[in-house]
Amino acid sequence: MNKRLKINIEGLVQGVGFRPFVYRTARKCGLQGFVLNSTAGVEVEVEGEDKSVDNFIDLIRKECPPLASITDITSVEMPVNNYSRFEIRKSSAKEARRTLISPDVSICDDCLRELFDESNRRYRYPFITCLNCGPRYTTIFDIPYDRESTTMNAFTMCPECRAEYENPNDRRFHSQTNACSKCGPRVFLADSSGKTIEENEPVKEAVELLKNGKILAVKGLGGFHLLCDAENDDAVRSLRERKHREEKPFAVLSGTVEDISGFAFVSDKERKLLESREKPIVLLGKREKNNISKYTAPNNNYFGILLPYTPLHCLIMRDNFRPLVDTSGNISDEPISIDNEDALKKLSGIADYFLLHDRDIFVRCDDSVYMVFDKKTYPVRRARGFAPFPFTIQKKMPNVLACGAEQKNTFCLIKGEDAFVSQHIGDLESLSAYEYYRNSIEHYKHVLDADTRFHKLVRAAIRVIRTVINMLLAKYKKVHVLNIDEENILQWQL
Repeated sequence: MNKRLKINIEGLVQGVGFRPFVYRTARKCGLQGFVLNSTAGVEVEVEGEDKSVDNFIDLIRKECPPLASITDITSVEMPVNNYSRFEIRKSSAKEARRTLISPDVSICDDCLRELFDESNRRYRYPFITCLNCGPRYTTIFDIPYDRESTTMNAFTMCPECRAEYENPNDRRFHSQTNACSKCGPRVFLADSSGKTIEENEPVKEAVELLKNGKILAVKGLGGFHLLCDAENDDAVRSLRERKHREEKPFAVLSGTVEDISGFAFVSDKERKLLESREKPIVLLGKREKNNISKYTAPNNNYFGILLPYTPLHCLIMRDNFRPLVDTSGNISDEPISIDNEDALKKLSGIADYFLLHDRDIFVRCDDSVYMVFDKKTYPVRRARGFAPFPFTIQKKMPNVLACGAEQKNTFCLIKGEDAFVSQHIGDLESLSAYEYYRNSIEHYKHVLDADTRFHKLVRAAIRVIRTVINMLLAKYKKVHVLNIDEENILQWQL
């Protein structure tokens, strides 16, 4: 006997290969119907023999993709519709927004292998990606998660990429970030004036500049980073002086854990954290004898160390064979730069050269920082790889916005049983940092469909923040004093 079920699946089920997984599972069970993304999650209709439908639901629960996380599955039986096949349909936008957004994910082993395979058509392509890895949160400006709702909407897939996208047996089946050197984003090198340096191999040329002691600004997933040779005292000291960063430690980017063990102690738990798909910066104890510049982390017993997490970083490290200082691309008290023009304007006095690309970054997101203490893992700064995945609380709550402090700021939005802690925002000492903070709240509000009942709370919080900023501006005798019309706040409040 046949039956038809309408199934709604909620959780982290968009941007993680869930629709292709549902498609393959339905075909495996001999079912007909469809699957689509909606603002509430993933919507599925299946019909076929009773046992096959029940088996389908069991497989969805037990074998979901590694990046997916199901929070709820509901189903309702409907009259048989006699579907002729199973298909992936165009996404649907509904009023209620209940789906979660995937954090950015580091390059997977399959893509890493292809990146350095000379016979592969994506050999040394800096933006290689698939269903299991690549940018997510920093590219998404709306849900449902489809290419047109991301910054990849500027790139039209070539016939070869389109064929992969439409092939159910390909791991790039319905991968929204799918691209290659023919049709996707490109990387290029520029000097500090913004003039493009014509190079067939811009990454290799950038590596040569690093080896010669130059400072590079590199556009990454969630913003720009400043790189230099971590073993070159002159380069690291120059970066510290140009950035006006007296003692605060710089992070170190290293190619492998084996390389790291030459200058820092790495436990099994720390190794696992370093090699995780989130690839955070991990605080590791310094070895007494090491080749890292003394200017990297002065007066500190720890190095903050990370492994390459994007194809571009992997290419740089494979060609470099030495550790690099890797610090956020910003000037003092301002947020990390995310677009080429802004970076060239603000970082030209710091970086000697720029390794740029033409894929836009929609959301700023710094690197996460973690540490292991007494065999337990603790977040020091939670951002790339983790945000905006929520913490689950045990009780359903009304919508609440917690605005955090003036220093080391994050905010938290509670909706239902989920607490969405933002990526690290930083100190709110400048107008640009305040705007970043404001825009981040607005983005969360939009994609999470936050309720508008609590606008008074937001308005009160903004008054406090504005007062603090004006006091700081007055203290340091700045001419400009904020004068924000509170009516404008209503455009983005909760």
